Amino acid sequence: MTFQKERGIIFCFFHIFAVLLQTYMTISLDNITIGYGKSVVADGINATLCSGHLTCLLGANGAGKSTLLRTLSAFQPALSGSIKYDDRELDSFSPQERARLIGVVLTDRSKMEYMSVSDLVAMGRMPYTGFWGGIGDEDREIVNEAIDTVGIRNLAVRLVDTLSDGERQKVMIAKALAQQTPVIFLDEPTAFLDFPSKVETMQLLQSLCHDLGKTVFLSTHDVEIALQMADSCWLMEKSDSGMLLHIGSPRELADNGVISRFVERPGVVFDKESMAIKIT
Repeated sequence: MTFQKERGIIFCFFHIFAVLLQTYMTISLDNITIGYGKSVVADGINATLCSGHLTCLLGANGAGKSTLLRTLSAFQPALSGSIKYDDRELDSFSPQERARLIGVVLTDRSKMEYMSVSDLVAMGRMPYTGFWGGIGDEDREIVNEAIDTVGIRNLAVRLVDTLSDGERQKVMIAKALAQQTPVIFLDEPTAFLDFPSKVETMQLLQSLCHDLGKTVFLSTHDVEIALQMADSCWLMEKSDSGMLLHIGSPRELADNGVISRFVERPGVVFDKESMAIKIT
């Protein structure tokens, strides 16, 4: 695990010097334990996330993906260990500072009657205006830029409750962009979408990393799409000794057998040459 962390840090530095982008953020996980109360989900996690890098979190149901995302988002504390954002401890940030640091997109479909798309995207400006703060010209410009970046200008006046799942997911990503955070976490953003919408959503997230320098970390069950589009993957695997976290590029995890061990069942095989899951 220590070697994986060191390799991740080295990759971050090479990526930063290779691409001139606007903002860089390194997130370091140092021997953290995640869980609830006295119930440990996973421990000994050492890893690094960096800007301009799309990272997908894979694992079976119950492996702890959502728990890890919630811990990194400061929705719940780590049971032990250290999480640092650019060498600053996560728990040292005030709520407002965290809201300007981390954007979170969840799969929950909250009821939003009579709210337009542009109004929902504008809620991303709350860390800067306060709950009752007015939206100024600069805020509106940022909201419009987020709407255009995601490509939902045609939806701006629509009511949120009238949108398809794919359209709604784009709106939530635009809201996170309007929040202007260097880090965006997403919990299964492609769940419930048809295949073209899954691909389109992942292409959008990839462009946020590669073109805007965002740190994007997402959980997903869409293994094949993740293997084709992610810069790196984290795979949480249950073992007799506890939870293991495998980290590497999709090709590395395929070559060392981690993906095959994760997906293969009777009648299901993984072809590491084509990076495809096949039914036999």
